[in-house]
Amino acid sequence: MTNATKVNIAAVAKKQSVLVVDDTQENIDVLKGTLKGHYIVRVATNGRVALKVAFSINPPDLILLDVVMPEMDGYEVCRVLKADPRTQHIPVIFVSGRTEVTDESYGFSLGAADYLRKPVNAPIVLARVKTHLALYDRSRFLEGLVQELVQKQVSQFLKEAKELENTRMEIIHSLGRAAEFRDNETGLHVVRLGLFVEVLATKIGLPDDEIYRMRYASIMHDVGKIGIPDSILTKQGPLTPEEFEIIKTHPTIGAKIIGEHSYPLLRMAKEIALTHHEKWNGGGYPRGLRGTDIPLSGRITAIADIFDALTSVRPYKRAWSIEEALQYLANQSGIALDPDLVPLFLAADPQLRAIKQQFDDLASAKDR
Repeated sequence: MTNATKVNIAAVAKKQSVLVVDDTQENIDVLKGTLKGHYIVRVATNGRVALKVAFSINPPDLILLDVVMPEMDGYEVCRVLKADPRTQHIPVIFVSGRTEVTDESYGFSLGAADYLRKPVNAPIVLARVKTHLALYDRSRFLEGLVQELVQKQVSQFLKEAKELENTRMEIIHSLGRAAEFRDNETGLHVVRLGLFVEVLATKIGLPDDEIYRMRYASIMHDVGKIGIPDSILTKQGPLTPEEFEIIKTHPTIGAKIIGEHSYPLLRMAKEIALTHHEKWNGGGYPRGLRGTDIPLSGRITAIADIFDALTSVRPYKRAWSIEEALQYLANQSGIALDPDLVPLFLAADPQLRAIKQQFDDLASAKDR
């Protein structure tokens, strides 16, 4: 038996309460005397008190409601109850001296469950109350089962969605590392790069979902290196003009590898792969884009990529200090790099150092 089922059964098993609403004490005494041996009977002598009880922390399970009352009649009380989600499911039985069919019809149109005429007959009152409480209990019980089923389905959906997202992220990481292992023995460049991209995107004030996409999309920025020969990628000396022309094809290769997708993260990954070597002054590649014609994702990734490349060991260079790398970025502001973004990246110096330290500590731990 599930927890929700146990709770619903417990609710049914407890002694139920009936609210009697009438402005005449004699009528209250009759109904109270009829019900008190079977239910907890609560009393209200006018409509406003009745609403206060109904909206309390312990609302009644059923309401016996007089129609003719001063200030607020029973019809108005019923209208208020049925308009509020907190009380709209409580069964309301009108108890009235009005005997016209139109009175009953109007009561039912307001959402009443039943209509009893005065003077009341005790056995009929008990029978009607018992019937409507049983229907109300069954309704609550079934509603609880439906909610439990929906919760299980939502939970399963979220679990599967999370697993799918984790799978996607693992594929993205694997694809990014596949390219980096060609010219970086650790393959950690893509992980650091993603963190640097996240720092700058956050500084700009981009929405959380866009920051998330940009961080993970940037991981695949150099996937096109898969199509570049090892002799060029791992060359320790300067590249010849012909070799550099081959290197310049990797953004286009990367965009083709990623391909066309409806998934926003992969669309951004293609955009970054294709544009992260474009330069602010138009001197980049592969298309020679200039200024804000370069997508924001490409401009952000370019800064993060250069910073990590400069501060990392490569087959052809030593690792620069953070100070040297930041100075280089400052010098390239307005030339290769977006002049509005560079100052924001420089201002994130403490965060950049923390990320670098984190990976330096990781490398030291592996060496021990």
